[in-house]
Amino acid sequence: MILAAGQGTRVRPLTQDLPKPMVPILGKPLMEYLIEHLARHGITEIMVNVAFHHQRIEEYFGDGSRWGVQLGYAYEGIRENGDILPRPLGSAGGMRRIQDFGGFFDETTLVLCGDALIDLDITAALAEHKKKGAVASVVALNVPSSDVQSYGIVVADDLGRIQSFQEKPTPTEAQSTLASTGIYLFEPEVLNRVPSDTVYDIGSQLFPQLVADKVPFYVQNRPFNWLDIGRVSDYWSVLQRVLNGEIDYMKMPGREIRPGVWVGLNTSIAWNDVRIEGPVYIGSNVRIEPGASIVGPAWIGHGSLVRSGAGVTRSVLFEYTRIAADMHVNEMIVSRHYCVNRKGETSYQGDEATPLRWGDARAETLHPTKSAAWPKSRTLSLVNNRPMLAGTHVAPLSRNGTRGLGATSGSSPVG
Repeated sequence: MILAAGQGTRVRPLTQDLPKPMVPILGKPLMEYLIEHLARHGITEIMVNVAFHHQRIEEYFGDGSRWGVQLGYAYEGIRENGDILPRPLGSAGGMRRIQDFGGFFDETTLVLCGDALIDLDITAALAEHKKKGAVASVVALNVPSSDVQSYGIVVADDLGRIQSFQEKPTPTEAQSTLASTGIYLFEPEVLNRVPSDTVYDIGSQLFPQLVADKVPFYVQNRPFNWLDIGRVSDYWSVLQRVLNGEIDYMKMPGREIRPGVWVGLNTSIAWNDVRIEGPVYIGSNVRIEPGASIVGPAWIGHGSLVRSGAGVTRSVLFEYTRIAADMHVNEMIVSRHYCVNRKGETSYQGDEATPLRWGDARAETLHPTKSAAWPKSRTLSLVNNRPMLAGTHVAPLSRNGTRGLGATSGSSPVG
């Protein structure tokens, strides 16, 4: 069960037109990494509860066959004044609705949130759950005592049986340093304790009930990478860790043409006239004009344009983002419509209160004009991964601006 019905208010503006599980990491939605991980552990039947912007999830993932799994969706909403409006039922309430509808949860079920990256050994977690005879298990991580106020804390006895929970206690109040990761294992009988057609939460309502009923309810303290995207600052931090290569299972796409610099297809970059310090990923059809600088960790989404004299430092550009000439963005996430710094402070395109100027790169690539974007005669291109001076014949440009077979990237303007 992937929980994906939330509104993602704490990571706005990233979720203005995206559900939180669709926020991209290395060009892929968060939820795609989860599905790949579940498939690696043999979990192939997956239900997803959806609400806000649910079409984005359903259209992207479809029936799940691309990942070797089966996906089903349960929309949570209401009809009000003739309109269909999203209205989540809570994490437990959504699961009970699925169970009432078709009885899907008829065996041990792994439950996780669609807004975190994990490399949990699911097979080992399931084995421990079975060995203890647990009705429910919570997967937790030890966190520094100074950080407990950011998490739901699990209090358990020496055998791991859960005694109570503390929601974001202060370090002096905390009775434990085990933070719940939002990953649970449930036996079917657990959902019998959830009322039907009721907004009901797993953490604040179901779990206290399980403790009160004294059922076999255990915590698992497991070491694994858990990258939770709870706030904009978390998203920025996770991207920096990923780009720095700290997460082994997440590999940089594209081709590494210089140490720490990965590039997608058909880019237009004046390599000898720009400053690029890795780790940096530059997506397909990106244009970086002479005099620009990119300092990593940075991600330049496909179709973007970095104008002459502009600087991008430890930042992320979503697809088709243009950074205006001589503008500098530092530790920011920038899209066509908004930019947000690592603290979550947001400015919108056209806002006169900000000195930054950026916009939609498509407006210029559809109507290119001769400017600094056009390469100088001594600009280096990369052909078959070898530097070559502009003017050397490689392949003629077609009418749409693309090269024939054999050209991997170049300094020609994108079409």
